[in-house]
Amino acid sequence: MAAQQTQGIQTLLEAEKEAAKLVQQARQYRTQKLKDARTESEREIEEYKQAKEGEFKAFEASHAGNTSNVQAAIDRETEVKLRAITESYNKNKDVVVKKLLDRVVLAHPALHRNLKKVSN
Repeated sequence: MAAQQTQGIQTLLEAEKEAAKLVQQARQYRTQKLKDARTESEREIEEYKQAKEGEFKAFEASHAGNTSNVQAAIDRETEVKLRAITESYNKNKDVVVKKLLDRVVLAHPALHRNLKKVSN
């Protein structure tokens, strides 16, 4: 009977060792799967990031020409307005100077209409 119990205990110990090995393998497998999943997700994120950066650069390149075209149009419009202002200045400067001089030189001194004469 003692031999049977010893053999039963030995069988249980072996089964326990086998179960511990299986648990250890499962843990290692799970750890490896997590590492693989993390690596795969990082790779996918990097690919997605590069794709989006490529799209952005393409968008930026396609719209960069528009910016320079708009800037050129604004520069032309500014030049036209500056020419118009300069022409107006050259055309009207003599008239304005004459009006200013007339106001300064041809002053008519007079008492203000609200001023009342004080009688003594």
